[in-house]
Amino acid sequence: MALLGWTPQDGQFIRTPRRGIATRLRPRRRQGGGVVVALKKSDLYSSLWRSCDELRGGMDAGQYKDYILTLLFVKYVTDKAKSDPNSLIDVPAGGSFDDMVALKGDKEIGDKINKIIGKLAEANGLEKVIDLADFNDEEKLGKGKEMQDRLSKLVTIFADLDFRGSRAEGDDLLGDAYEYLMRHFATESGKSKGQFYTPAEVSRVLAKVVGIGAGTRQDHTVYDPTCGSGSLLLKVADEAPRGITIYGQEKDNATWALAKMNMILHGNEDADILKGDTITNPQFTTGKQLRTFDFAVANPPFSIKSWSNGLENDYSRFEYGWPPEKNGDYAFLLHILKSLKSTGKAAVILPHGVLFRGHAEASIRRELLRRGYIKGIIGLPANLFYGTGIPACIIVLDKENAQARTGVFMIDASKGFIKDGNKNRLRSQDIHKIVDVFNKQTTIERYSRMVPLHEIAEPKNDYNLNIPRYIDSSEPEDIQDLHAHLHGGIPDRDLDALNGYWEAFPSLRATFFKPNRPGYSDLAVGVAEVQQAILDSDEFQKFTLEVRGQVDDWFAAHRPVLQALSAETVPKDLIARISDDLLARFKTTPLLDEYDVYEQLMTYWHGVMHDDVFLVMNDGWCEAAKPRKTIEDKERKLSEDPDLEVGTGRQKTKYKMDLIPPTLVVARYFVDQQAEVDRLHTAAEEASRAVEEYTEEHAVEDGRLAEAMDDGKITKALASTRLKVARHEGADAEELKALQHLIKLYNEEAVTKKAAKEAQAALDLVTLKKYGDLTEPEIKQLVLDDKWHATVRDGIAGEVNSLTLGLVSRIQQLGQRYAETISDLHADLTRLEEKVAGHLANMGVGR
Repeated sequence: MALLGWTPQDGQFIRTPRRGIATRLRPRRRQGGGVVVALKKSDLYSSLWRSCDELRGGMDAGQYKDYILTLLFVKYVTDKAKSDPNSLIDVPAGGSFDDMVALKGDKEIGDKINKIIGKLAEANGLEKVIDLADFNDEEKLGKGKEMQDRLSKLVTIFADLDFRGSRAEGDDLLGDAYEYLMRHFATESGKSKGQFYTPAEVSRVLAKVVGIGAGTRQDHTVYDPTCGSGSLLLKVADEAPRGITIYGQEKDNATWALAKMNMILHGNEDADILKGDTITNPQFTTGKQLRTFDFAVANPPFSIKSWSNGLENDYSRFEYGWPPEKNGDYAFLLHILKSLKSTGKAAVILPHGVLFRGHAEASIRRELLRRGYIKGIIGLPANLFYGTGIPACIIVLDKENAQARTGVFMIDASKGFIKDGNKNRLRSQDIHKIVDVFNKQTTIERYSRMVPLHEIAEPKNDYNLNIPRYIDSSEPEDIQDLHAHLHGGIPDRDLDALNGYWEAFPSLRATFFKPNRPGYSDLAVGVAEVQQAILDSDEFQKFTLEVRGQVDDWFAAHRPVLQALSAETVPKDLIARISDDLLARFKTTPLLDEYDVYEQLMTYWHGVMHDDVFLVMNDGWCEAAKPRKTIEDKERKLSEDPDLEVGTGRQKTKYKMDLIPPTLVVARYFVDQQAEVDRLHTAAEEASRAVEEYTEEHAVEDGRLAEAMDDGKITKALASTRLKVARHEGADAEELKALQHLIKLYNEEAVTKKAAKEAQAALDLVTLKKYGDLTEPEIKQLVLDDKWHATVRDGIAGEVNSLTLGLVSRIQQLGQRYAETISDLHADLTRLEEKVAGHLANMGVGR
């Protein structure tokens, strides 16, 4: 691929797409006969899902995931064994993914894949773990050629990926891909079948509130009695930088196998994941006692009715009461409590009903509260989980100093979420706020408070823990003031409610309002003038500049770290450091919610910046900035939208610029050329509008251009043809004049459009050439300053503008609400009555 200004030579970096997955090629050095590929995270995830889903056919998502995730596992351990001689997984001859690749097109591919997986399983003691999916099942995969083609294509999808170097420090590409696929399978698996997966956002909350952190030792233990695919345990492990010892149990055989694979994929090969029903057949026992752990996390199946079927030994778990026969929520909670050491801590997801249901559950709840075991309760938004839409809560248990506990810390986080398809999802700001508030035990009106045990024990509450009893999270009612409607004036209490704005803009209240009478004020400016008055105020402009300055100072503090990105960078540590600092800097800023500011950065991180960081880590600044050709894969129906096109017709080449969008290059280096292109586009639009207006006026029935129309339409060709005929026929001079003028307008339109197109093409050409000339400092300036810094700064400025519009809207609403008093309305009514009476009198009515 020769780009103007530079041509890749052998040994240089080049960038090209492969088989429908956006990739980066490192230098042309061979490793084991292949080219090392660095993957863009978002491309990897979306391409994997799209490709796999396309080959699913009519198979149930719950079954198909076993095939996909097994192939992903075999691919990973094969690549890992090539690059890591100390890999704990042994890949024997005839048991690798490379052996599967050799089978593409083989008539017996299904049976032979089974044998390859069997060899890998046998070599590592993973029988009945990775060999559960039958790749020779004709009912699921088709017969003969259908199976042969489907499996060959699936193997090809994974063969295109190279995971040898993809686990950048702390950036678990493959593990995240595994989770991404599981989330999509959970979404598509429908009710009850998606319970193998706990949403990552909720898992992060549990991991952070249970007490695991930098001080956790590797010999500390964490246990999940209903571990599903293990995603919750792994999120907990992420919170322990020095490591933690993992234990889990899962009832479903296929899900247990998923968990075993998931642990290996995330580098936790020594995790102890056992199989069986936790309530009736707990696997972690010491003699007749349950084994105990330092920490426990769980998302057990909600309200399971068959929890006690086959229960013979209760292991003294139900000393505080026997759970209802048809509801197992408290059975799991009591099992977890019994599984904790004397200083143990747990966080458990349960349906809201456990907080307030009566009878046996009320009795158990009372006993747990009296003993101080319940440290906190966090109410979550509805519809977060796969398989159920009911709202849930997190119950935090803590045995340490339980007897001295005098209250339960409650959070109502039910309103903090974003819609994501047909589910709700916690945003980064929701997670951070929950964790901050819980761990610091911060009281926030309508959100959180410490509820004393004596209040919970009061007869009116009777140990009912339903959160709305203790935290009213509803928005304050907008009360209509009858006295203001009668006598005018805006109630001062409505203005007092806007105190956050007056703190940010101290003199605005006095500018906008003047006293009316005690307790009431009048607007001192017109309702329509409010917005401009705020925008023009010195305080608003000062506040805007201060916010911008805070963002600039924040970015300047972290710019050295960002420009020093390398293969050793740990992305999750990087974003944690810079985002927490941004949050802290805005904590004392009036008006702005620091968590809204934080969300601006985190949304950008997840959508764009993380991919950018990943590209730079893998390719370096210069190579990541180079254009690549767009992906066009007709076979797999993949087609990328280009960022830039050069040439025309068959000579047209489409380019993708993953790191630096062309608009940034143009804005920094080609401002004058862009201004000229904009001017020419404006001229072309005006020329087109002139044609449109003229034809709308005259290309109508009986209009001057009527004879030129064909089927109600007119074109330059029709106008030219009619002009020749009209001249020959000696038509009306007005028609001839109109036709000539229209053709002139069409010609002007064509000329301006051609000029605009040529100018745009020239600008695109010099822009493309500029990519080849960019130096590393220039690339860093474009990415760091023009892209990352500017985007975050503009997003936070948008928060300021949004809040300002909120103030404008409220002032206008109050001004209009009380603009007319009852006396004004009565006067209007009297005037209208007199007017009607006068009309009636003129008509002789009523005399």
